[in-house]
Amino acid sequence: MKHPLPFEEISPWVEAPEDPQPPLASDLRADVVVVGGGYTGLSTALSLRAQGADVVLLEQGFAGSGASGRNAGHLTPTIGKDIPTLLRFFGRERAAGLVRFADVAVEATEEVIRKHGIECEYRASGNIMAGVHRKHEARLRTAAGRAAELGAQVRFLDEGEMRERGLPAAFRSGVLEERGGTLHPGRYVMGLRRAALAAGVRLFESSALIALDEGPKVTARTSRGSVEAANVVLATNAYTPATGRHKRRVAPLRVSLFETEPLGEAQLAELGWRGREGIYTAHETLESFRLTERNTIVGGSKVVRYAWGSGLAPGYDPPAFRAIEGAFRERFPTLADLPIAHFWGGWIGLTLDFLPTLGVGGAHRNLFFGLGYAGHGVAQATLMGAMLAERIQGREHEHEVALRRRELSWPPEPLRWLGAKLIINALTALDRRTDRQVRSALRDGTGPGERA
Repeated sequence: MKHPLPFEEISPWVEAPEDPQPPLASDLRADVVVVGGGYTGLSTALSLRAQGADVVLLEQGFAGSGASGRNAGHLTPTIGKDIPTLLRFFGRERAAGLVRFADVAVEATEEVIRKHGIECEYRASGNIMAGVHRKHEARLRTAAGRAAELGAQVRFLDEGEMRERGLPAAFRSGVLEERGGTLHPGRYVMGLRRAALAAGVRLFESSALIALDEGPKVTARTSRGSVEAANVVLATNAYTPATGRHKRRVAPLRVSLFETEPLGEAQLAELGWRGREGIYTAHETLESFRLTERNTIVGGSKVVRYAWGSGLAPGYDPPAFRAIEGAFRERFPTLADLPIAHFWGGWIGLTLDFLPTLGVGGAHRNLFFGLGYAGHGVAQATLMGAMLAERIQGREHEHEVALRRRELSWPPEPLRWLGAKLIINALTALDRRTDRQVRSALRDGTGPGERA
């Protein structure tokens, strides 16, 4: 189907692999069956194979066609809604454990990239949470101080330091996360796919799960075959409610992104942004921006969609595309004529406390799951794979304790839909007020945030 706007059904990061793996078309047995071929599923399968397990992995499309091949490619130690919220709800000791978990997730991803020789344009530039208005400065300074006290490798950047780094002028102050950076998410997930195949993971693509029969052995059924295994891993994150499971635990939210055409040399020189740090803003519903290795700008978020019943909200969303392009034009006024090459999007899995969760269920305690990365899955989903493999082998990963808490449940419909709409609308209203204040200051010639 053709669309008036340049829309990609998956993303410009990935395309169908040249070595598609066949659909499951027989009845097999394995030690573990993993459902979902993204960062979580591939990382879990790799970790299990390293421990000698026989693993079958089922993917409804091709491995990497889900959120793992659609995101903006920020490798970040961000955890939870924000550090002050973690302290308020969990206390200092638990918050410090969560901060350490997030740092270890970045380290684990960097190690996976090194170990498997994945060429994914990883640049250890760090990421910056940036303020676009003067009122953001105090909040960011406080957050940076509290995060540093908990052991996070972050520091506050005032306006002078932001300008010294050559960051675009719309970003007035910020918190630099010194761990992590940016990467090509498609090449990363395809690198994991190659590594999994090389390690002997039995991957079946175009093999959607249609039923899961519980028992001492679990049977995962597709339209043409089945896999009987001692254990199953649901590595389906935002797609999990579509399987009929964990609807109260995680909700899928649709986010949209864009990529520009490449910048010319003169545009790059005028822009600055020498360190190519990833940027995401201090809005309630953030904007994200990054400069890629092919000298395009990738950005988006800002608009989130929830569909009734935790369904997968539609992808072609012109109002969202206009909103994210509008934010880009406002933050980068010197690039007013730079064309948008692609729009696309995907679904993030959100728990009510914005934290990932790992667990096991079923009467026989053999249904494992890891999900709920709140948009920070490049790092967290990679580490989750190692954690799930440990749990299946009867051990507990040293950082699993950080995720142990009393989980909040999403309410049933219609309360879930009403609650999601109320929260999204309230946050959107706050962000629109901030953006109006920025525009007003620019019209007055005082610069963003000079007036409250």
